[in-house]
Amino acid sequence: MTDHGEKHTVLDCLRGALIVSCQAYPGEPMRDPDTMRRVALAARDGGAAGIRAQGLDDLRAIRGALELPLIGLWKDGAEGVYITPTARHALAVLDAGADIVALDATDRPRPDNRPLAESIDAVRAAGGLVMADVSTYEEGVRAAELGAHVVGTTLSGYTPATQDRKTAGPDLDLVQRLGEELDVPVIAEGRIHSPAQAARALECGAYAVVVGTAITHPTTLTGWFAASVAGGRG
Repeated sequence: MTDHGEKHTVLDCLRGALIVSCQAYPGEPMRDPDTMRRVALAARDGGAAGIRAQGLDDLRAIRGALELPLIGLWKDGAEGVYITPTARHALAVLDAGADIVALDATDRPRPDNRPLAESIDAVRAAGGLVMADVSTYEEGVRAAELGAHVVGTTLSGYTPATQDRKTAGPDLDLVQRLGEELDVPVIAEGRIHSPAQAARALECGAYAVVVGTAITHPTTLTGWFAASVAGGRG
């Protein structure tokens, strides 16, 4: 069980740093726990201060390979609240080796119809840290009030109520607003596609930055380059 001092050590390691999200979608060639373990090791060697990963097998594999702070989640489903949607999922993520449990903290109904506070309380009681993935300012404030240790802007643009905020880049307005209001760290996540955007997120008040697709998703990266050269084919 993580004690009070260790909790602060985990968060201190992430201050002003890069967290790399190592995830692959079902059916993709890289959708394999050992592959994600290797991707996490490569991210560590490149300077990542922490790793974010999903799935119990991936978390166990990564935890066994490195000592960096590990943000874990369990995606169960494909619609609505599916990022660590219940207290049961949250405790399983913690048991798989995560230091911080990331969960959907939006105001949408949870699949078991239990309150968000139940999941947060369960992780805290077990000695873990909670990262609340939110889509709006109000959700971030509420998650912090409920006891989340960290608030992430992960879901801005990915809920029905925030579709208009799904811009090409990160929601830096939300990062800045939450950073100015909350007493807990705010992590910028979502559509950070360049080093310049990552640096800008920190300038806007982010405690740390999560980058996934632009580092660890070769299918998307290849698509960006393929699209840019497609017009030049003879």
